[in-house]
Amino acid sequence: MGADPYLPGHGTTDLRVRHYDLELDYRVGANRLAARAVLTAECDAPLPRFALDLAGLTVRRVAVDGRVARFTHRGGKLRVTPARPVSGQFVVEVRYGGNPRPVRGRWGDIGWDELTDGALVASQPVGAPSWFPCNDHVGDKAAYRMTVTAEAPYTVRATGVLTGRRRSAGTRTWVFERPEPTATYLAGVQIGRYEELPLGPGQTAFVPPRLRRAAARDLGRHAAMMRTLTGWFGPYPFAEHQVVVADDDLDVPIEAQGMSVFGANHVDGRRTHERLVLHELAHQWFGNSLTIAGWRHIWLNEGFATYAEWLWSEASGGRSAAAHAAEWHAAIAPRRPDLVLADPGVGGLFDERVYKRGALTLHALRGRVGDPVFFALLRDWAVRHRHGSVTTEQFVALAGEHAGTDPSGLFDAWLHRKPLPPLT
Repeated sequence: MGADPYLPGHGTTDLRVRHYDLELDYRVGANRLAARAVLTAECDAPLPRFALDLAGLTVRRVAVDGRVARFTHRGGKLRVTPARPVSGQFVVEVRYGGNPRPVRGRWGDIGWDELTDGALVASQPVGAPSWFPCNDHVGDKAAYRMTVTAEAPYTVRATGVLTGRRRSAGTRTWVFERPEPTATYLAGVQIGRYEELPLGPGQTAFVPPRLRRAAARDLGRHAAMMRTLTGWFGPYPFAEHQVVVADDDLDVPIEAQGMSVFGANHVDGRRTHERLVLHELAHQWFGNSLTIAGWRHIWLNEGFATYAEWLWSEASGGRSAAAHAAEWHAAIAPRRPDLVLADPGVGGLFDERVYKRGALTLHALRGRVGDPVFFALLRDWAVRHRHGSVTTEQFVALAGEHAGTDPSGLFDAWLHRKPLPPLT
């Protein structure tokens, strides 16, 4: 009941998780995880039983409000029957472990993944249950505390501010706090042999030693990007930004709350992939601070981050946003018009047109209302809904407020109809 229609096997609206406290003890060589999760949750109506998402690991014990609870665990669902029905706020403790592995699905392997020498988490959209019990609903955002232990040679980074670190015989333990509401797919842990590379105030990269020089070049304009995006979209929504470069190749970069993750193949010392660095940074506003309330609204993530790429290209002396728009309009136009941007369907969730037509929608809006109104709208959108969940309908309504005229015709053509409108 209440699951997102795109991902009906994940999450529920029967309960809301307010805080995750995760204790993870991970051994890289054995890919072995021993873990404890404490979830502080709440519900509006009494629940005699409830379900959490957890895949591929073994549950040893579940307690609810300090009392041992009965449970079953199969098919990626941990179904819990507490000693008595829960209501209001309640606390769930789960002790579990095993060999974490990604969740397999239509997008490939998603979640906790082994590297050649380390591990990473890439959870969008269904991978969070591969490493912790959760309510894997995109609209259920919570605060996090992560305590991660790994062997001493490894550096651990997780979504959050590092608040503690300690050593013991052969291991190191790292404690991270993420007080801002965070969707489950945006919680992440990255483990590897990394060196620190300062990028700017509150901005640090963690890179393999062999890639340090190339990464310093490729990430050399990160502080300038941060200043530019802050000027467009308002204050950066978190206390820090971490960039992690894995020592393995990755198909695509990974976004997490306050963190961007790239593969070794995204670093070449020539800034070949700088647009991806900007794209992932823009997601901190659009996707992370403002998280979509349901997956059908994904253009609010990807269209905005893609248009930020075009804006940065123009601002940094590259091709203009108009040139990018003309190129991509010409590229999309010959394709069969079979996607509705405001509701692309689960099969179209990561369709290229969600990214590019989403950006074209913003460019068309910019042309309609003019730069002063357009950029005031983007800033208001990011600041007004900071750390919230958003919908297409909310953006359209706010655009109407700023435009002073009715933009519904433009949005209807770009968002709700399949044919590609002309770019005027």
